[in-house]
Amino acid sequence: MLSRTADSLFWLSRYLERADNTARIIDAANRLAAMPVAYAGESNEWESALAAAGALWAFNEQHNNADRDSVVDFLAFSPANPSSIKSCLGTARANARAVRTALTSEMWEAINAGWMELQRFDGTRMDRQMLNEFLSGVKEACLRFDGSAYRTMLRNDAYYFLRLGFYLERADNTARILDVKYHLLLPQAAAVGGGLDYYQWASILRSVSSLTAYRWVYHESLKPWLIADLLVLNDQMPRSLASCYENLCTFLDELSLQYGRQGPAQRTARSIRTRLLNSEIGGIFQDKGLHEFLTEFISDNGRLGAAISEQYLV
Repeated sequence: MLSRTADSLFWLSRYLERADNTARIIDAANRLAAMPVAYAGESNEWESALAAAGALWAFNEQHNNADRDSVVDFLAFSPANPSSIKSCLGTARANARAVRTALTSEMWEAINAGWMELQRFDGTRMDRQMLNEFLSGVKEACLRFDGSAYRTMLRNDAYYFLRLGFYLERADNTARILDVKYHLLLPQAAAVGGGLDYYQWASILRSVSSLTAYRWVYHESLKPWLIADLLVLNDQMPRSLASCYENLCTFLDELSLQYGRQGPAQRTARSIRTRLLNSEIGGIFQDKGLHEFLTEFISDNGRLGAAISEQYLV
């Protein structure tokens, strides 16, 4: 496969997963912002949404105050933000067109129909109902594409590059959402792992579609250390860091078999996965602290992305 084709497939899936993740972050912030202060706490949920999306610095360059309308416009529609939902979907569609022959007809129809449907939203007059409709449309379009890929693609190098981008982006997103909750939303006077607000934690789990999974696994009320365990170390949870790296190692190994050699990308992925397998959530809190652990993970995840790019995409 040509490196430019592999690059387009890799970034196509990354941008789609980023759009889906940003929609979930906005949805979670919108839920919490609508609650009374007694339930949601005194923190600025819209500022935390920007931090979770990795867009706080860019937003502050253009805006003075993180209110609902300005944050929704910046994260969902702004052409000045290359990671806004519309920018991500537009770039993903352009990548899909560039590798149209590597996709099945169902995959192309899913991304093209989703893009066309969302053109009727422009960021103006976004009341709560219209915002929910837009966010649901984004999540549905991304799920349709992902489901089409899983059900219709040959299991060859095109499929492997698509899944590598998907899981690399998902791991980064999950780590950032969890890190923001602990590091930015934790009240200054509260201890890490202390009694935090139920509604905030429930909203975080909803943003990664994990609230029901938490109840199935732990059969307990929401506890911060158990939520961290689910999203970091539980490989049965599809959005956990452990699950993402199990899949990353699998697809990198498939590529090494197809191309006849391994390289830095395989070694880096196995190293990160081994660290996750050998970790316990109690040890993470006691040794480094969750924020430091996640910060290091995000850096290592970026290093893996660079290794994949250098090994296969350039």
